[in-house]
Amino acid sequence: MQINEREALERLKQQGIKLPAQPRVLVELQQLLASEDYDLRQLVRVISQDPGVVAQLFRLARSPAFSRGRKIESLEQILMVVGIKQVASLVQAAALSASLSDQTRRAFEIFWARAHEIAQLASIIAADRVSVCNVFPEQAYLAGIFHECGVPVLMMRFPKYCETLKLDNATCWPNLADEDAKFGVDHCSVGYLVARHWGLPDFVCDAIRFHHELPEERTVGASVTLVAIIQLASHFYHRLHEVADPLWERIGLRVLAELGFGPEEEKDYYERMTILFLEQG
Repeated sequence: MQINEREALERLKQQGIKLPAQPRVLVELQQLLASEDYDLRQLVRVISQDPGVVAQLFRLARSPAFSRGRKIESLEQILMVVGIKQVASLVQAAALSASLSDQTRRAFEIFWARAHEIAQLASIIAADRVSVCNVFPEQAYLAGIFHECGVPVLMMRFPKYCETLKLDNATCWPNLADEDAKFGVDHCSVGYLVARHWGLPDFVCDAIRFHHELPEERTVGASVTLVAIIQLASHFYHRLHEVADPLWERIGLRVLAELGFGPEEEKDYYERMTILFLEQG
């Protein structure tokens, strides 16, 4: 189950696949937090360097999963209300889309719209189930944004990636066996390496690597619950867009059980979560 990261990175390099570098705002924020010698003003100064990240933070922090009804008007308030470590996770999520984009290609727009919707749904589910699952909204949002990040990495390397795998819309997503056969690599492994490269928590990295599998808890520990949250959010995304979800037929019952639901509860829970999702816009 272990990946030799050095060998895996070397293979990607030989294939011409480049992992995205962390943006300066994220590097400086991580350095400041690691020093343990900072105050709110210093954190605000670092984060404020990137207007795109700031805009994303306000959008996320004002959503019900994070604000819990409290009015947010400044970065200082976000740090105090959401929490410093939690904000650092949200900065990672916000920075990723800016690092992996090609504004001239419609496929990237489709990908990030999908990723943000699934991440929002995941954060709402996590907030609702935190007492049962012990996964927090910012962790679920981070995993939701990063869980398919191997896709845009491969899109940037292989111009015909979407065409080859028939990814013509946001509801049709790659089959791992097809990826391996056509490109010699799959987006889950690439996404895992991106997450490690960006310093995400180990259990989030493992969830990204195994998000199509829902492995046994003894194999990956706490990340199995995070995989279940991602998969339930993805399933609700598919239902919202009225398209089939073949993976759910294989792992759906295990996902529900991991999150403490029976099959008969899914319909009511879907309706309740999607109302919250649509309300936060």
